[in-house]
Amino acid sequence: MTTRRTFMKASALGFGLAALQTPSSRAQILGANDKARLAFVGVANRGGQLLSSFKKSPDVKVAALCDIDSRTLASAAERFGDGSEIQVTDFRLLYDREDIDGLVLATPDHWHAYQTVEACKAGKDVYCEKPLSTSIAEGRIMVQAARKYNRIVQVGIHRRSAPLYHAAFDSGLENKIGKVTVARTSHCSNMYPAGMGKAQPTTPPEGLDWELWLGPRPEREYQENITPYKFRWWDEYCSQIANQGVHFFDLIRWALNEKAPASVCAMGGKYAVDDDRTIPDTLAVCFEFASGRLVTFNHFECNGNPIMATDENYRALGYVEYRGTMGTCYVYDNRYIIKPEKPGQFQTKELRATEEVYQLEGSAQQNLDVTALHAQNFIDCMRSRELPNTDVEEAHLSTAMSHLANISLKTRLRLDWDAENERITNSEEANELLGVSYRDPWKLTL
Repeated sequence: MTTRRTFMKASALGFGLAALQTPSSRAQILGANDKARLAFVGVANRGGQLLSSFKKSPDVKVAALCDIDSRTLASAAERFGDGSEIQVTDFRLLYDREDIDGLVLATPDHWHAYQTVEACKAGKDVYCEKPLSTSIAEGRIMVQAARKYNRIVQVGIHRRSAPLYHAAFDSGLENKIGKVTVARTSHCSNMYPAGMGKAQPTTPPEGLDWELWLGPRPEREYQENITPYKFRWWDEYCSQIANQGVHFFDLIRWALNEKAPASVCAMGGKYAVDDDRTIPDTLAVCFEFASGRLVTFNHFECNGNPIMATDENYRALGYVEYRGTMGTCYVYDNRYIIKPEKPGQFQTKELRATEEVYQLEGSAQQNLDVTALHAQNFIDCMRSRELPNTDVEEAHLSTAMSHLANISLKTRLRLDWDAENERITNSEEANELLGVSYRDPWKLTL
């Protein structure tokens, strides 16, 4: 029997690493009474939140914890472990273990594709945090891997498991507010003047495997304003339109039954914040859909006041504003509000929709852990083999919107998008940015 202590000792000696990369021929399928034995990879920040939510399910066994920072790993083991779980700093040691049914990935975004695809090849189901990928080509390979190896891949765009959003959307939002011609969403945070700071290259802190953190990305020296969280302001590893925008793009696609935009145009830059970031502090994006509607996203990090309608306390009424011909709907995590439209020039004077306020209050709001609901849906689908609420294909389509915006920004072009073939039709220069290069020895293959 391999205990945590003997496995850690063998890991430290570097045993059998290449052999452990061989895909398992055993595809785990949970029985009705089986607990899902899960390995949690990346256990800081969001990883810790996922552990808290997953542990609420009686159907989960925390079988392994993994992090490239040994200090983070030890802290997570103290908080969430029971002493029986495996602890490793290299995720590759998990794939061929038959006592692990699935992986929960809360690693930096540039790791999502490789870790998900390799898990599928090894017969493991996957819960992968958002954003799904760092490129459109990566996302498509992740979908292909899930289908080829018959794996359940749930993505942490967790609002698809929230009862409130089902209440808002399941009966058809446009049945309530008419044709939606504009949907707006934004992320606002005033990071002026110093942003996430500046730092010089330095020696990595003891216990952090910086080389493994970089993985498939180009070699560079360690900087303290990259990891553990500030990588989201470096375009090599993430972007804020991917980090924040995918939640709201997914809500828009879901509510309006859209697959993908037909064109996109993005403008912005680093206008005021003085830090090391390589993404804009100010960004405005407009997507046009063939069905006849616009979707706008604003990423403002020099000013944080809300840009949509507010309540009496000057709080935004919603994450997303859907502007229909009959009414406008504002959707937030604990409420949705429908405000009837008033007819304009030359139209008869009557209200066109029914005013509606749906609010979660008191214990209903306080006790609601949507991530726990999303986690339970993943576990249920590991048993049933049905597609989860945020299947990898849906997550790919929503994440692709953020990537298209970044490509438009980089090329300074309005881009026309062929969603069926996943190609940009008016710029070969832009098509070259649909994928991302991996440095040796890392390769993304089916």
